Amino acid sequence: MKLIQIHPDDNVAVALADIRTGESLPVGGETVTAAEDIARGHKLALRAIAKGAPVVKYGNPIGIATAEIAAGTWVHVHNVRTGLSAHAEYSYEPVIRPLSAAAPRTFEGYRRADGRAAVRNELWIIPTVGCVNSVAETLARENQHLVAGSVDGLYAFPHPFGCSQTGGDHARTRRLLAALARHPNAGGVLVLGLGCENLTMEQFQAELGDWDDRRVKFLVCQQTDDELAAGAALLRALADYAGQFRRETVDAGELVVGLKCGGSDGLSGVTANPAVGRFSDRLIALGGSTVLTEVPEMFGAENLLFSRCESREVFDRAVRMVEGFKNYYVNHSQPVYENPSPGNKAGGITTLEDKSCGCVQKGGVAPVVDVLDYGEGVRKRGLSLLSAPGNDLVASTALTAAGAHIILFTTGRGTPFGAPAPTVKISTNTALFEQKRGWIDFDAGTVASGESPDDAGERLLDCVLRVASGERTRAEKRGAREIAIFKDGVIL
Repeated sequence: MKLIQIHPDDNVAVALADIRTGESLPVGGETVTAAEDIARGHKLALRAIAKGAPVVKYGNPIGIATAEIAAGTWVHVHNVRTGLSAHAEYSYEPVIRPLSAAAPRTFEGYRRADGRAAVRNELWIIPTVGCVNSVAETLARENQHLVAGSVDGLYAFPHPFGCSQTGGDHARTRRLLAALARHPNAGGVLVLGLGCENLTMEQFQAELGDWDDRRVKFLVCQQTDDELAAGAALLRALADYAGQFRRETVDAGELVVGLKCGGSDGLSGVTANPAVGRFSDRLIALGGSTVLTEVPEMFGAENLLFSRCESREVFDRAVRMVEGFKNYYVNHSQPVYENPSPGNKAGGITTLEDKSCGCVQKGGVAPVVDVLDYGEGVRKRGLSLLSAPGNDLVASTALTAAGAHIILFTTGRGTPFGAPAPTVKISTNTALFEQKRGWIDFDAGTVASGESPDDAGERLLDCVLRVASGERTRAEKRGAREIAIFKDGVIL
């Protein structure tokens, strides 16, 4: 099969492989002849589309034709524009689909003193301010001998903020870093400050709340003669504490998994994202939790999520989240629809609606049970929406801060980065999987070759449980661990 009509109402189909001019292809019970070459991931018109008429994919409008489009021709940015505007009216019309029961599954994880489950037992160094990044990185580099026994790793997470910030930016930085310090995958945390920054250690500790002083240590570099010696001593104490934990059997229903896409292409919404959606529904059926973010990549597909909100309260919060991000664009004099990147467009994504309808497939069909602000942690089992932008590093850091043990990252173009939580890269096409074996963990391109999304989702569940039990991702093997913090306001 070289062409797929995703929904019976669609007037375009997606090329699963390169199509040449003159090829006649079966699709949707009919045959269409390609009037020109169509690259893999790009769209072909199944019938004539009048100028000004909607282009329909996933059963939803993804744009408006800017010219007469003949059957069999290429449908892309040259003849389609977005239909989005800055604001929309929403009404709560719930369509809740119960999930089928699932047989219990387990993984081999860690049990923290507070009862939470973890999939890694690492030591994390978290700077409160960018001025001490070099100290954090030196401490991580010079104390790798502490990675022994059940201690899985020692990592520093440098960033440029924590000082010269005001208002919302200052609060977001403080909240995000404290949330990372609470993450269960960290068996021990060294919080590293300078001493004169406006994110003071006292502020950080107030944001953190109650902490176990065996698990979290604090060091202010200006208050010690030798910060490297003092930091090394604290890391030894943290390693001694973390080294007491051992893997044990944990119910899969305790897992929290973040859902993210980046470097998307025209197959993202056909192969990898639907497979992740099936995985998400299976994990939730097991009692687990998934978190979907990238709010700007919900624009144009938000109603698909709003109709699944389990209550009016959740719906209202979801609307406020989406409208808040639209206002963020407007307040910066930017159009809400200026999102697909050059790589997205090269891969076949035409408009933000096109990208969004593919993006939200990662959330499956489960009800939306909660909406989280940036820096907030998961409160309820099930599918939560998280307020964060689409930027890969910022969104993945926010997912980690929300408590995601593991992040699933679908991509049609490939990327080497890794979040603080183990990041499973999932290719939308097999060619990428074969080309970038050092980046990609899981091939969902098999869906384009005939594997059902259900079967791919089941394979993905097996993969996630292996990673949760200690199998290292490609990014982990390469030492790729990074954070990025959302910034909106001024820097002093």
